[in-house]
Amino acid sequence: MILGLVLFLGTHSLRIFAEDWRAARIQQFGEKGWTGIVSLVSLVGFVLIVWGFGMARAQPVVLWVPPGWTFHVNALLSLVAFVFLAAAYVPGNHIKAWVGHPMVIAVKSWALGHLLSNGSLADILLFGSFLVWAILSFRAASKRDALQGSAPAAANLKADAITVAAGLAGYLAFVFFLHLWLIGRPVM
Repeated sequence: MILGLVLFLGTHSLRIFAEDWRAARIQQFGEKGWTGIVSLVSLVGFVLIVWGFGMARAQPVVLWVPPGWTFHVNALLSLVAFVFLAAAYVPGNHIKAWVGHPMVIAVKSWALGHLLSNGSLADILLFGSFLVWAILSFRAASKRDALQGSAPAAANLKADAITVAAGLAGYLAFVFFLHLWLIGRPVM
């Protein structure tokens, strides 16, 4: 799992820690070639995360037992995460105009909620790593935006409604069906 986190988050951290090196690799391999390399390394990392996390869950090292209220905090933060995730893909919404990088905010919300409501060593490594990455990624992206003078795109209420509806639909699908099927644990 740790190797998977290094590969997956490492490829997603190049704009945080190695922007010039990344630009040189894009120049060397071309945009499509570089995207292919990064995608392959990310996929290998993701598979290792899933495999390692599954192995760790078979014999968990429990560091703490979260109080019952953290389940509700996680549910709320996960709902927020799905709305921010939808905002990353629905064009012209106020959420994206407001935060600039809603997918990173979605990762923060998801990771924080799951970090609070799970207490095994594997949980803390997985969700803690994603939370730290999301904090650093948002900070770096915000600095890039400020340097480039990026202005938010025009937004409208129809796009906001679609964003919230899509986020809510994704959340409900995950809570009632997909979490058990993909993760192996029921939410409810």
